[in-house]
Amino acid sequence: MTPEQLHKYDSIRPFAPEELPEVFDRLVQNEQFCQVLAYLYPGVPVEAIRQKMHQCKTNLEFQKAFCYEFLKNLLAKASLGCDADFSNLDLRNRYTFISNHRDIVLDSALLHVMLFDAGCDTTTEIAIGDNLLKLPWVKDIVRLNKSFIVQRSLPMRQMLAASKLLAEYMHFVIAEKNDNVWIAQREGRAKDSNDRTAEAILKMMTMGGEGSIKERLLSLHLVPLAISYEYDPCDFLKAQEFQLRRDVADWKKGPMDDVISMQTGIMGYKGHIHYHAAPCIDEWLRALPDDMPKTEFYTAVAEHLDHEIWRGYRLYPSNFVALDLLRGTAEHADRYTTEDRQRFEAYLDAQLKKVQLPNPDWAFLRKSVLTMYANPAINQLSVI
Repeated sequence: MTPEQLHKYDSIRPFAPEELPEVFDRLVQNEQFCQVLAYLYPGVPVEAIRQKMHQCKTNLEFQKAFCYEFLKNLLAKASLGCDADFSNLDLRNRYTFISNHRDIVLDSALLHVMLFDAGCDTTTEIAIGDNLLKLPWVKDIVRLNKSFIVQRSLPMRQMLAASKLLAEYMHFVIAEKNDNVWIAQREGRAKDSNDRTAEAILKMMTMGGEGSIKERLLSLHLVPLAISYEYDPCDFLKAQEFQLRRDVADWKKGPMDDVISMQTGIMGYKGHIHYHAAPCIDEWLRALPDDMPKTEFYTAVAEHLDHEIWRGYRLYPSNFVALDLLRGTAEHADRYTTEDRQRFEAYLDAQLKKVQLPNPDWAFLRKSVLTMYANPAINQLSVI
C-alpha cells in the first residue's frame, strides 16, 4: 500500500503492518482488554502475550497466532464441529464472499478458520458496521483482524461519500491488495432468518470500480456463501427484540444490546455448523444483457444471490421440526425422528425460559423462534 492509498482509506481500513507494534502496546495498556486476556489466558502474564503479539509482523500472522487457536478451542466447546464446501472455487483466486448473516462475530471469523483449513493462503477483509465499535479497544481488535469499517451513522450527504469510499476500498482490496472480502448480504442480521440480499448493498458496490455496473460487479468476483448453524444461541434475544419492537413505540437497542448478542453468539451452543460456497457469479453475470435497465439488473442479481444461498443451506432436523410445529402439520416428518422432535422442543422451551421481559407474550415469542428455524427450510424448498 502506498502512503497515498494508506491515507485515502485511513478512516475505514484495517491497520497496516507497520502500525501493528503501536496497536499491540496500546491494547495491553487497556484495562478492559487485559480483563479479556485474563479470561482467555488464565495465569499467562500480559507481558508474555505482548511479546507473542510483537512476533506477528502482519495481520494474517496475528490471525494465525491468536484467532485461529481461540476459534478452534471455541468450536470444540460450543459446537459439534464446523465444515465447509469450497469445491466450486479455486481458492488461489480472490473473491468477495457475500453471505447470509446469523452471528455478529462468528460468521466471518469461522470462515477464516475454514479457509485456513482448506489450504487458502489468506483470509478475508471483513466489512463491519461502526455501530459495533463503540469501545476503542474493540475497534483496535477488529482493525487488527483485517476488518474495514462501514460508517452507518452519518447524515445523508456524508453517507453518499462514505458509501463511495467503501466501494472503492472493496475494489482496491481485490485488485491491488490481492485479498478476499467478506460482506453480509444486508445491513445487520436477518433476525427471522429470511435471508434476502439488499439491493442497496449491490448499488454501493457499483459506486467503485470502472466501466458499466455489470463490469464493476464482475471485478469484485461475487461468491454467494450460505452459513448454516444448527442452533442459534441468540434466538431468544432475537425473539425478545421482535416483541419489544412490536410493543414499544420508537424502541431502540441499548448500548449493551449488541455486546450481549456478541457474547451470547460466541459462547453459546451452536450444534453443527456448515459453510457452502456457491460458484462465483461472474459467468452468470456475463450472460445478462448489457442493455438491461438498472432497476431490473439489481433485482436480478439480488434474486440470483438469494437463490444460490438458499440452495447452499445445510438443513438440520431442527429446521423441519420447526416448520411442522409452525404449521401444525407432520408434512416433513420423514426428515426427522421422534427423538429429533423431542430434542428440539426441549431446546425451544429452555431457550424461551431465558427471555427477560416484563410482559412476555409466550405464544408470540415461541412463534418467532420457530419462524427463525423454519425460514431456511421454506426458502430452500422454494428453489429446489
